[in-house]
Amino acid sequence: QLQFVESGGGLVQPGGSLRLSCAASGFSLDLYDIGWFRQVPGKDYEGVSCISSSDGSTYYKDSVKGRFTISRDNAKNTAYLEMNSLKPEDTAVYYCAAALLVPVQAMCEKTLGDHWGQGTQVTVSS
Repeated sequence: QLQFVESGGGLVQPGGSLRLSCAASGFSLDLYDIGWFRQVPGKDYEGVSCISSSDGSTYYKDSVKGRFTISRDNAKNTAYLEMNSLKPEDTAVYYCAAALLVPVQAMCEKTLGDHWGQGTQVTVSS
């Protein structure tokens, strides 16, 4: 059974940090490009960051550049999103997704994914 499970969300004050994890089971993550997306109620999904399976190239949404870092550990079949200097506007449900043979910029900008996690809530508030 293919499964993709996010964890690490929670409530954090502005300026704080969180590390999201996305653990895959039932398939090998090293074959897939990985993306982190977020959604606020009433709005579309937006691509936050994506990372290639082939060369590790990355894409970041402009508003998170310099604050967020995407990474992957294929040995652990897990992907991560390190989020620093969090702002209230980062509040959303964050999802990870995996896609085969998709350029990372297209994956993020067009919200592409073959497998999706269930999401984890991130709330940035004082």
